Formats: sequence, structure tokens, C-alpha cells
Amino acid sequence: MPGQENSSDRHNLIITGFMGTGKSVVAREVARRLDRPFVDMDAEIEARAGKPIPSIFAEDGEPAFRAMEAAMCRTLSEQDGLVIATGGGTLIKPENRAQMAEGGTIICLHAAVDEILRRVHDDQGRPLLDVADRRGEIECLLADRRPAYTALPWHVDTSGLSVGEVVERVMALARAHTLPVRYPGGSYDIRLGAGLLDHVGGALRAASVPAGTRVALVSNDVVAPLYAARAEESLSTAALCPFTCIIPDGEQHKTLSTVASLYDQFLAAGLDRSGLVLSLGGGVTGDIAGFAAASFMRGVPFAQVPTTLLSMVDASVGGKTGVDLPQGKNLVGAFKQPVVVVIDPLVLSTLEEAEIRSGMAEVIKHGVIGAPGLFTDLERAGEALASGAGQPRTAPPSGLAASAAHTSITTPQIAQALRVKIRIVEEDPYEHGRRATLNLGHTVGHAVETLSGFELRHGEAVSIGMVAAARIAASLGRAESHLVERIEAVLAAWGLPVRCTAPDGAPFQAHRIWQAMAHDKKRRGDALRWILPLAVGEVTISEDVPRQLVLSVLREMGATSASSSP
Repeated sequence: MPGQENSSDRHNLIITGFMGTGKSVVAREVARRLDRPFVDMDAEIEARAGKPIPSIFAEDGEPAFRAMEAAMCRTLSEQDGLVIATGGGTLIKPENRAQMAEGGTIICLHAAVDEILRRVHDDQGRPLLDVADRRGEIECLLADRRPAYTALPWHVDTSGLSVGEVVERVMALARAHTLPVRYPGGSYDIRLGAGLLDHVGGALRAASVPAGTRVALVSNDVVAPLYAARAEESLSTAALCPFTCIIPDGEQHKTLSTVASLYDQFLAAGLDRSGLVLSLGGGVTGDIAGFAAASFMRGVPFAQVPTTLLSMVDASVGGKTGVDLPQGKNLVGAFKQPVVVVIDPLVLSTLEEAEIRSGMAEVIKHGVIGAPGLFTDLERAGEALASGAGQPRTAPPSGLAASAAHTSITTPQIAQALRVKIRIVEEDPYEHGRRATLNLGHTVGHAVETLSGFELRHGEAVSIGMVAAARIAASLGRAESHLVERIEAVLAAWGLPVRCTAPDGAPFQAHRIWQAMAHDKKRRGDALRWILPLAVGEVTISEDVPRQLVLSVLREMGATSASSSP
């Protein structure tokens, strides 16, 4: 549930909203699916008062009923593990909202006026609608309550949705992982769960982004047609004001000129320092949008919705943004911490299989760096896939993260990979020390990625770089040869390259790889900084790797000195 480390917590889930929006029926079904007690506050008040709500209004007056609601809020907030349906006016008072929010997550349902009228047409048990002009009264009540409803971050518009569809959107919040990330001067949450794309607006509001904020939704020309409309709808539902900015897709467009094009789009739409930049896309989009956010008007707030596996487990966490120069990758950039990261693994269903594999390289990398259990799980899953025993699995909202036709990666495994990076970036937020270990595989990886003209995907290049790092560690006597075998085997099982060859099969030239590494921003003076695996779960930083050893390892991996190399 939002605000907690995982989905197994027992904080209350509170369903509120205007009359006729489906609070009771939705909350009852959510409680059944979660196997939790269900409390209908109106029914509970009636039971305690010994008479129906219309009689309470008629005999005791509305103030007496509201006092009963307030007492009920206090009582229920002292319990946990409940799914609660409130009355439509229960949380109008700020003290009631604060009481209920302290012990749980509040989700506000709403619907269009015509839909509300249709749903309550034959219901005579609503004393507030005991008037001749029901539409006028509904519109008046909604106007009065709008500030209170708007103050709540999480919203679901039930208009045109079946009960089951509304329940699924509520369940997306109930099942979600929330992983906090701390950095000097602040913190933010990574919200991870299937279906969270429909709640990105709520995630921003929960991160204290005010209602009415203009949001520059930055996406590329591949992702935007797939998901921008859903993101915009969620932002609008959360009382935010989105506008979409499109950039071209691909690493070749990760340039200062693309950033400049975003500045133009921001200015044309009237974005100012009170606005926010939201990235919707993979790592390239996030890097570009983040750098634009860091530099536009000397900095505006930034948030991320990563849509590739690689960006979910790596690029979206830690605040590093930037663009490439002709001489190398990420040579211009800034640290820009997001206000929130929202990860919906279901968007991976539209990702190409090669992109899933590329992301798997980073997941495997995090296993090597600091999650032996995750690495072992991926070894077993990779062996099953390589042998043909791995069966495609459907991606239910609560379970499988990606398109089962591509992979067996699960949401908990994504969370494990994220925890590795979170742990390291919290310890070293500005890459002065241990954070450099996250660059395992990147020294050779960035070089071959650049030499390929970026035809090698980032994860594919990192895969080659990890094998090189493991072989160097073994050659220096710092790792067992069995470690090299394990790392190569798991990467190959997941369909990743382990040889120094371009996508067309042509070998890279060893000395050109070395030359490309000369522009690596991870250099210290004349020394290349290497991240070497010593064992699964243990890596070290080294600056004493001889050039001849590196060239020898690259040749072992298929690189050549022939001038015909790429």
C-alpha cells in the first residue's frame, strides 16, 4: 500500500467520495480480495444508533450525525487491516481526514453528475437528496465538497467503468510496493506496482505537488502514442494541468540540441518555476528530461515514470541526468533528484524482446553487486529459459512484471534489484566512493556501445563489459574462474552477448576499445577505474589494471587487432 515498504502491511484502506460513486460495493469487493474485514461506516452508525440514517437526520439533525461520523473516524483509525467505506461527507472535515489518513491510505472515488444521477435515481434513502431538484443539489454539494476531495491525493474516476475495473484500480494501490530513497537534504518514494500508470497523478499529489501545478509530460515519439493519454488522464484527475512535450526516440538524440528543443516547448506552454517536468519513457528520455528540469530556469521539480526494464531498475534511481557529446556518453549532466518515481511493470508488455533482455543485464548486474539471492533466482530462471522449460506466464496485475512472451522477471525481483541501487546511492549520493560500484560492466560497456554507433543497446554493452570485468578479476587472481563461468552463463541464458562483437557479428578492435575508454568520465587522471567482481554479492574498485591485461582479455573475448573491425 502506498506509504509502506511492501504490500503486506496492515494499514487501513479507506474508500471515500461522493454519493453514488460506488464506495460500498467497491470497498466490499476489495476487502474480499484482500481477505480483510470490511466496515461500512454508514451501516455501522445505523447499527449503533438503532435507526436508519434518514431517521437520524429527521429526529436528531445533521450535526448529530456528523458527530457520530467523527467518533467513528476516531474509533476506526485506532484499528488496522480494515477496508472502510465512508459516507460521502465523512471526510469533508479536515480533522476527520487527518484522523483516517494517520492510520491508512484514502482513495477518493468520483463520477460525472449524470452518472451519479443515474445511480441514485431510485434511491430514497438519501436525506440530502430529499429535494425537488436533485441535479441542482448534487452540483451544489459537489461544489462545496470539491476542496476537500481535491485535498486527497489518490483518485479513481468511476464514470463508465464496471465495478471490477474500479476494483482493479484500487487494488493497484493496495498491492503496490513503496521504496523510500533518502539523499542529503531530502527523500522521495519509488512506487512500484502493476497498474500504477493510472495513479501517476495521485503519486505526484502524495509527494506534495499542489493541485493546479502545470506538468510538462516529456515523452518520445514511440512511447507517447502508447501511454501519454493515460498519464495525462491520471494527472488531470488529480487536479494537475498536464501538457505533452515530444522528443525523438533513441540514444543518437540524447544531445544538447534535444534539450534545447524541450526548453522551447516548456516556454511555449508557459511552464515556470512552479511547474514540474515528468519523464515518461526509458533511460534516454529520463536523462534528457531530467537534465532539462535541472537546468530550465535554474531548476524545476522532476518526476519519472520509466517504461523500460533498464530504466526501472537503474536509470530512474539516484538523480543522475545528462546527455552525450560526440566524444562519449553522459559527458554533460547534473544531479537532479526526482520528487517521486512511479513504476508500472505492466507497460513492459509493449516492449520489444531485445529491450527486455537489455534491461535484464542491469538486473543481473545488481545481483552480482549486492543481491546473491536475486542472482541465484535469475540463474535458475535463465537455465529454464535456455532449456526451453520456462513456460510463458500471463502478467496478472499482482504478479508478473513484464510481457510473459519475453521474460519471467517478477515485480518482487524488480524490487530486489532496486533495493541494491537504493542502498548504494543512499550511502554515496554523489558518486564519491561506493556508488561507483554501480558502474560494473560500464568501463568496457560504454566503449563498445559508442563504437557500435549505439546499435548495441546499453544493457547489451554492459553485458559484454561485465564479462570483461569478471575475466580481468580472475586474471588478477582476485576472483575464482568459476565466477566468470557463472556470470557468462547467466548472461548468455538470458540472451545477452558475452563476446566483443558488434550486433552484425563483426569483432571490435581491441585497441579501439581502449581508445574509446580514454574518454570515460569515470577516469581518475590517467587511470581507468574498474569495478571488478570478487564473488556474487561482492565487488571492488580498482585503478591498477594493466593495459596489456585489458587488451589480452578483450582478445580472449573475440576482439581483434584487424583494421577491418568496427
